[in-house]
Amino acid sequence: MNVLVTGANGFIGRSLCDYLLQKGYQVRATMRKPNPHHACCDQAIVEDIDANTAWQKALEDIDVVIHLAARAHVLNESTTNPLAEFRKVNVDGTLNLARQAAKSGVKRFIFFSSIGVLGAETLLNPFSETSEPKPHSDYAISKLEAEEVLKKICSETGMEFVIIRPPLVYGASAPGNFARLLKLVNLNLPLPLGSVKNQRSMVSLENLVDFTNVCLVHSNAINQTFLVADGSDVSTPQLIRLLGEGMEKSVSLLPVPVKLLEFGALITGKKNMLQQLCHSLQIDISKARNTLDWTPPVLVADGLRRAAQQYLDNMH
Repeated sequence: MNVLVTGANGFIGRSLCDYLLQKGYQVRATMRKPNPHHACCDQAIVEDIDANTAWQKALEDIDVVIHLAARAHVLNESTTNPLAEFRKVNVDGTLNLARQAAKSGVKRFIFFSSIGVLGAETLLNPFSETSEPKPHSDYAISKLEAEEVLKKICSETGMEFVIIRPPLVYGASAPGNFARLLKLVNLNLPLPLGSVKNQRSMVSLENLVDFTNVCLVHSNAINQTFLVADGSDVSTPQLIRLLGEGMEKSVSLLPVPVKLLEFGALITGKKNMLQQLCHSLQIDISKARNTLDWTPPVLVADGLRRAAQQYLDNMH
């Protein structure tokens, strides 16, 4: 089977390409510039992704597209209309790729969305595939709109779709807040998170890649949306202690009241980071388990310890 992976140079894309090659797939990887890491892959250079990107060459003889490339969270946003910029890549770019994929005879289109389309936190019940979408950011709005345009193209053309909505994806080289957390644990600084009593669903890079592989071929995945996670949740203090165990460091957690942390986050403009660290976001993966007979191969405690250990190894 010939698989096209967009965004192959990203944190998820690199691992996914390696995994699929090991499984015997023919992999074509799209990226902005050539990368020796993907020496085993057929590489296709695709610079900007928008409504006008020409995909015909990259799509030649492709059976399945896995669309990872996206405009993700931008830390120092410089544009006056961020939503328009997200839409350019994530909505218009996806629509354009899906149209060309259907035209080229692609059978299945796997789209990486985000748990953010359902909201930023859970209060009573975990998110499931039946939860009502409440996107909380410009990025999440653009991902939900991309899901809709993809479904429309597939209903018109008969191309199959699979939509995957992951939460925070973690691993040794994960970007964003997880990278910051690894750095802080490694510095062995006391962290003011001892009073946090939340529950977070996350997904290890290994589990996400394994799940994507199931979605490539499973007949029950056709035209379905799935939430994916490790299958058991951790509180932020548990998460930090597990990272500490992976680095063989004893972590000091100070019992600072959460209200005080919230006030500090408000003043410093770190509301989103605080939400990830202090609030709950739980995911019910029953549909993935029951429909696809999928069990996460890596337990969350093992995944977090391993990520921390590899992070240290990568530094040396």
